[in-house]
Amino acid sequence: MLNRAAVILKYREPAIAWINGIEPDDQDFVASPELVNKDRLVYLISEEDAADEEALADWIERNYLNLFETELEGWYTDQDAWPENLSLGMFYDWFEVECHSALVDTLGSRIFDDEV
Repeated sequence: MLNRAAVILKYREPAIAWINGIEPDDQDFVASPELVNKDRLVYLISEEDAADEEALADWIERNYLNLFETELEGWYTDQDAWPENLSLGMFYDWFEVECHSALVDTLGSRIFDDEV
């Protein structure tokens, strides 16, 4: 068991519409809920921040902008194409937040940051 919880953001319709709109001439790619939610980033957070709905909501309020920007950058790195005024309300309109409080490391080997 790891002393972390996991947050996964599932894309809602406004986010999917934005993805489909950033390259309107690209007819080879059409985002769908199944496609965009198939393989998601997993954000590890402290157990305390996932202790209950209020603690998770507080964590999201403190971190939503970073989460939002990370997700947008995963689709399009040109920040000029991003929506303006990224707000907490918009975050909740665009993403469903899933939190998983039990993580089991099935490998047992050392965990490291491969970007360091």
